[in-house]
Amino acid sequence: MDWDDAYANGAHIEGAADYPPRWAKAAEAFRAALGDNARLDLRYGDGDRARYDLFLPQSVPAGTVVFVHGGYWRAFGRRDWSHLAAGPLARGWAVAMPSYDLCPAVKISDITNQIATAVQAICAQTRGPVSLAGHSAGGHLVARMLDPLLVPEKMAGRLRAVMPISPLSDLRPLMKTQMNDDFRLTPAEAEAESPLFMTIRHPAQVTVWVGAGERPAFVDQARWLAGEWKVDLVIAPGRHHFDVIDDLQDAESDMVRRLTT
Repeated sequence: MDWDDAYANGAHIEGAADYPPRWAKAAEAFRAALGDNARLDLRYGDGDRARYDLFLPQSVPAGTVVFVHGGYWRAFGRRDWSHLAAGPLARGWAVAMPSYDLCPAVKISDITNQIATAVQAICAQTRGPVSLAGHSAGGHLVARMLDPLLVPEKMAGRLRAVMPISPLSDLRPLMKTQMNDDFRLTPAEAEAESPLFMTIRHPAQVTVWVGAGERPAFVDQARWLAGEWKVDLVIAPGRHHFDVIDDLQDAESDMVRRLTT
């Protein structure tokens, strides 16, 4: 089996190279339109990337959605995804988007701990329920936040919903890809960092989400996680890895409703 091809998304999406600049342009326009309701570069830890942006609705927030971006733990940052806050904002929820350090400068386990710190910092600055959503590598990271060793009980009690979107739930296959030159996963770390093998708490509504048109490996990863955790699985018709997150912009979408209800 060609493991690199199995986990290659862009190679199997028409016009894949056009997506990142389109996302960045939409995100920049969204921040500009939001004006003072976009609070940018809030620090949650040490380092240039240990920052988050917070987008506020017009009224007192009903809660906060934390969105964690993907990019195989190696690419992108919070500023590429600002426009995805539109759906929860329209439903009266604030949206926080953290950046994090990237491989190969750090290991995946370091990023997991960094996101745990970010979520705790965001919770300290907000009130009310908190929902977590993440895409791809970000789906892995928000799933890891259900580990009771990572998130304090007080904060876990505020979790309303957790939505790993196209998540990587078993990291062991990634050891067989060239990407592991950057990840530097060992068998022990791959297992320890795999949500599939976690002891989890269930304080929240958990939905695993994946596009029907994604690579079979990603559909498998989503099925494994939902099956092991015994939680809802949504396989979105007509969606691939790059557009499966588009519904976050739609306040009436099932995706946004699950995060904000």
